[in-house]
Amino acid sequence: MASSSKANLAEQDEGEEAEEIEHFNDFTLASSWERFISEIEATCRQWLADGPKRLLEKGAVHLDSSDNIYKVKSELKNAAKIYSMEYYFEISGKIADWNCTLHDLQLCFGVKEFLVISPQSASGVVLDAPEATKLLSAVSIALANCSSLWPAFVPVHDPSRKAFIGIQNMGTIFTRRFEADRIGSQVPIKFMHLEGLYELFVSKFAYCMSDHSMHLFRVHLLMKLTYQTLSNDEDNYDDIQEADTENAESETSPGCGNPNRKHWDDDCPWNEWYSAEDPVMRFDLVVTWSEKVVESSLEMAEMENASPHEAEKWILAPNLYPNLDSSKGDRIGFASQLHLLVNALEMSFEAPFIEDFVSVENPGSDNLESTMVIPPPTVLDRVLKDLFLEDPQLPDFAKDEHKSSRAIKGAPVESLFVQFCLHSLWFGNCNIRAIAVLWIEFVQEIRWHWEESQPLPKIPANGSIDLATCLINQKLQMLAICIGKKRELNEEFEDCIGTKDDASANMEEVNKVGDESSSFHARSQAFDEKRDSLLTPEGFNGSKTVESKFSANAQDVHSSDKSTLDSIRRGSAGPVGSMKLLKLCQSLHAPFTQSAPLMTEDMHEERLRAIETFGFSFNFSAQLERETLSSDMSAFKAANPGAVFEDFIRWYSPRDWENDESEAKGPSTDLTEGMNVDWPPQGRLSRRMSESGNFWRKIWDEAPILPASEQKPLLDPNREGEKILHYLETMQPHQLLEQMVCSAFRASADTLNQTNYGSLKEMDTKMDQLYLTMASTLRPLQVNLLSNTSDTIEDLQRLCVVFEHVEKLLILAASLHRRFRQVPRISEAIFSNYYNFYLPTMGIGLADVDTQKEFDMKLQLSQNERQVVSNMFTPPTANQSWRKVLSMGNHLNGHEPILREIIFSMHDNASDNHYASSSHRDYQQDTETYRMYTCGTSNDLRVALSIISYD
Repeated sequence: MASSSKANLAEQDEGEEAEEIEHFNDFTLASSWERFISEIEATCRQWLADGPKRLLEKGAVHLDSSDNIYKVKSELKNAAKIYSMEYYFEISGKIADWNCTLHDLQLCFGVKEFLVISPQSASGVVLDAPEATKLLSAVSIALANCSSLWPAFVPVHDPSRKAFIGIQNMGTIFTRRFEADRIGSQVPIKFMHLEGLYELFVSKFAYCMSDHSMHLFRVHLLMKLTYQTLSNDEDNYDDIQEADTENAESETSPGCGNPNRKHWDDDCPWNEWYSAEDPVMRFDLVVTWSEKVVESSLEMAEMENASPHEAEKWILAPNLYPNLDSSKGDRIGFASQLHLLVNALEMSFEAPFIEDFVSVENPGSDNLESTMVIPPPTVLDRVLKDLFLEDPQLPDFAKDEHKSSRAIKGAPVESLFVQFCLHSLWFGNCNIRAIAVLWIEFVQEIRWHWEESQPLPKIPANGSIDLATCLINQKLQMLAICIGKKRELNEEFEDCIGTKDDASANMEEVNKVGDESSSFHARSQAFDEKRDSLLTPEGFNGSKTVESKFSANAQDVHSSDKSTLDSIRRGSAGPVGSMKLLKLCQSLHAPFTQSAPLMTEDMHEERLRAIETFGFSFNFSAQLERETLSSDMSAFKAANPGAVFEDFIRWYSPRDWENDESEAKGPSTDLTEGMNVDWPPQGRLSRRMSESGNFWRKIWDEAPILPASEQKPLLDPNREGEKILHYLETMQPHQLLEQMVCSAFRASADTLNQTNYGSLKEMDTKMDQLYLTMASTLRPLQVNLLSNTSDTIEDLQRLCVVFEHVEKLLILAASLHRRFRQVPRISEAIFSNYYNFYLPTMGIGLADVDTQKEFDMKLQLSQNERQVVSNMFTPPTANQSWRKVLSMGNHLNGHEPILREIIFSMHDNASDNHYASSSHRDYQQDTETYRMYTCGTSNDLRVALSIISYD
């Protein structure tokens, strides 16, 4: 029986085992929803294990809207739908202040790191409410399995509402739930005021209280208001109306011409040529109050009437135009026009003469006519009038000139040719045809001034040629001198004709006529001697005894024993110290001499080429200086009757006279010592002067005895003037454009350099670098090394890009400086921050600039800077007030905030309220049980609520 019972038990156990095997549940066969949760869990576990640093190494994406927020992304599939799960995290452990740039969900709910799961669809939101709840539940289960405290959010409803629902496991018996939504229009009047928003928040936990204003709740409050200055378009709206009124009143008063519109850069140096768009669109002022505890809605009503000056912090944020750091082809300035001028230079090699670009017979004229427009004659006349308008007072050509400006072979900004270049930049959009037309008319106007002996405007009348400027400017300076000489000759001729007319009317007084003729020569000689008295022979020799040549010896001049030769001495400037003539015991006199003939750069180069061709020799150099030497020798003979060649050498070139005695030390200027000088002087000519066939002696022998006043002028104004006009009329187009490019670049930089932008060291550095870059890039144009296949054209185009970068920075610097003259720290801080932001783009073309990243800066203001910023918010005029209905409080000079942000929060101690658990864990910390973030204006309101609930 026992054995049979044991057998039955064994069979029973085997049956039970078989039954258990038959009913085994295989949990590997999970549902799609369970697999979806498992996939979320696996992704979250991987992110938790990696940590922020490892995620950065794996390619976490940085958010452009924030400096410290990154995100990673993973795709998840559930049935037929694909979802995108993003994890947002920060690197630093520092809690970000809401004045910093936060993510939208961080600002709304006060979280630090979080998950966002959304469908991959066009809208990117979950439109079905049950689906959103189920999706949030799946993420919550996955995070709980990972023991993660990350909050998770799901976007819902219409995308324009920016609505979210969310959940966060607090790691305890508590769970935080999130909800955000937005009212896009028709905001209830109650919620436009602080009192209504306060009551909205209190209603979330004071369920059974009908009148919230009669009960006290300790609500923590943070408030931030954003004010915005008027943009330029809005600010100028009233200026137009006021200017129209003033203009109507001024029509009755002659000479009162008020413009219809005032531009911000009316007093800037570039305004003469173009009006720049103000790079600063507006300023945002963020006013933040410190945290307060409010116990009733009445306190909220009082707070709404508080002045922004009572706030704890003022933060200023400049709002620049988005295309400031990009090139969209719509910005007009010097750089854009210089680029067109470089294009004209490239085309200038296509024709040998300027007229070819205007003539219709030119083979390429059809193309020119279709693409290049010439302004109407009225514009041309206006430009010529501005160029040749006579100014009674010449400007200061060296005023505000940069220290490196003269390294560029151009000309001063106010000079005639540079003004022509600057006008050309804006004439017909600076195309080659328009430049050719303007140049032809320009040269014709110069010829008229020459033929009519009218002085050229905008040319300094100092009688010198600046060889550091471009060749055209040198030619115009020389032409101005020739016109002056021509006018002098014409005046002398008219005086002579008048004298002869008087003589013919009085034929009976022949002797008197002779006296008048003599008086004319005397006046002519006196005039020329006065003119020449400013000149010295210092330019003809390098002797150190030149100073003693013109020191007057009063004892010799007033000596009572003058010889007969003194009576015929002419053109004397006075005795030269104690020097005596070799053949006569007479003082050696320095003559008045003609000034050396002026030469332009090409004339000097021609002379150097002649020396290189024929070789340098003493006689050859004398041939080059033949006219000057002959003139000086003739004047010396007239001032020293009886002088010999050796006397001239002793005065003119002391190095070629070798003294045997102490005279080698130079003549004495002491009056008593001059009485005891031995005569005749002992010495001899140098070897080169005593050689047979010496060219100097030949010139001496042929030189007539004539003072400078009776000589033929060394500078023939008629001949030189016609040569200059011939050069201007026949120069090749590329030669003109090369000099125009150099002059235009220098003049544009000099004009910008006159801008007052305060003490911005970064701007000073960029201007210095610009001049150095221009000098090196333009050097091939200055030495005539340019060709139509040269790489210099590409270098010039790159120079235009560099110029545009500097021009934009300078305009911004000027705009900031004029706003913050009294508090320069603000302008310096903003410019320095933008300079560092813009600097990486300055080494590349503007077309390559990344315009996706915007300049964002916030500057906290000190107490003494608040009033200056407050004055920027000018009280609105009547035209501005009717367009805005003031419906919010906290006005700043009549301006209501454009954005009001408030954070309401309620704090409870977890051990003293109904949220306390029955567990033995102690929660004595202060817990934020309710939080509400509101953001909006009178026409827009967004509310985000987070509540801790008990599971």
